Formats: sequence, structure tokens, C-alpha cells
Amino acid sequence: MAIVGANGSGKSTLARLINGQLLPDKGSVIVDGLHTSDRSQRSQVRGRVGLVGSVPDHQFVSNLVADDVAFGPQNLGLEREEIYKRVDTALRMVSMEDYAQYPPYLLSGGQKQRVCLAGILAMQPRYIILDEATSMLDPQGRRQILQILEKLRQESKLGIILITQDLEEACQADQVIVMQAGQIAANLPFRALAENQELLNQYHLEQPEFYHLVALLKKQGLLSPDWRGDSLDKVVEALC
Repeated sequence: MAIVGANGSGKSTLARLINGQLLPDKGSVIVDGLHTSDRSQRSQVRGRVGLVGSVPDHQFVSNLVADDVAFGPQNLGLEREEIYKRVDTALRMVSMEDYAQYPPYLLSGGQKQRVCLAGILAMQPRYIILDEATSMLDPQGRRQILQILEKLRQESKLGIILITQDLEEACQADQVIVMQAGQIAANLPFRALAENQELLNQYHLEQPEFYHLVALLKKQGLLSPDWRGDSLDKVVEALC
């Protein structure tokens, strides 16, 4: 699931409410039957919901990548052998196994964020929330994170919530929620939102470049008004 919306719409607040870092002033937040407002259940909620933020340097606690990824499992009181196993598995899942003995400060922004994601995966949560996790990354680092998310979506049973202001990052999501002033303003498939310029304007979202190109081509009569495709290759084929 992707959650999009303008600055101040409540996306990060929602993430911290789900994770139990914030408690609701009214109403309830329930994760798999566990109430975040119940102190005895809050730690279980945080064990089920991993949260990755936008600044990886703020999330490091150790001087080596492997030790940082091991921090969470160690706090669970696991046996050393199980901790090593989880660290190795998590680093492989994000393609960072060759950097286990590197200091985090020597890594690129994208690599740092992958280590943060590995630290969450080592906890074996049921859900992962990425709160603007790619906002500080260059295009290559952003692509790496999105590729890992797509792989996790296909190969695991993890529930993934991607919070972003960049609608293009939401293209892989099964569902897109638009937030506005702390409320759900819309809940629809990605394409239904990406193709609707009126809705995008209403929610102050920028149309993904591909759909903007298709709209221009349709306006110029170079593509049929009812043409539907999802790649540049298909656009080229239609134009030819």
C-alpha cells in the first residue's frame, strides 16, 4: 500500500501511530488485535511493525554494519546463533552481505538505507512502513530501494506501507491512499489516480512523467483517447 499526500497531510503521524510511537488522542489503533494504547501490548506492536525513516544516519547505533543489524535481534534476547542467522539473511535480502564489516559512515546514502531496512527485516516483522525512506537518496539509491521492495512484495508475506510524496514511487502498490488534513481523501488503484489530472491537482500531487507524456500525446491526437498502456515501449509501438 502506498500513502501519498502533500506536506502536513498527516502521513508521518499516521506511520508513528501505527507503530505505537505516538498514541491517539481519541479512537484506537489496533494491529492484529493488539491495542497501541495498552502499555503491555505496545512492545508487541512495535515488534510486528517495523518503521524506516528518511534519514538513515539517525538510525545507526553501532560502528559496523553487521552489529547494527544485530542490535534489534539482540534486544529480543535471542541466542547468538539465531542472531547471526538473522543478520546474514537480512543483509542478503537487501544485497549488502559484502558490507557486513564496513562502518556505516563509509556507505553511500542508498547503501545506508538498505542497512536500515536490513535491521528491520532482522526483527522479522509482519509489516514494514517506509516513511519517505527514499526522499534523501539520489536516483540510483531510490531505484535500489524500490527494487528491493518489489522483491519483498513478490517473495514474502510482508505487508508494506510506502509513504511518499513522489507518486511515481507508488506505481508498484496494490492500493494508493491519498491523505489530506489528517483524513483519507481517496483510496484507489495507482493508475486511476495517475491518469486523473483533476484529482492530482485537487490533492497537490505531481503527475508521473509517463502519464504526463501519454496525456500530451493524446491531446495532440498522436494517441487514441482510449489508448491504454503502461510502458514507454508500448507508447513507441503505438506511435509507430
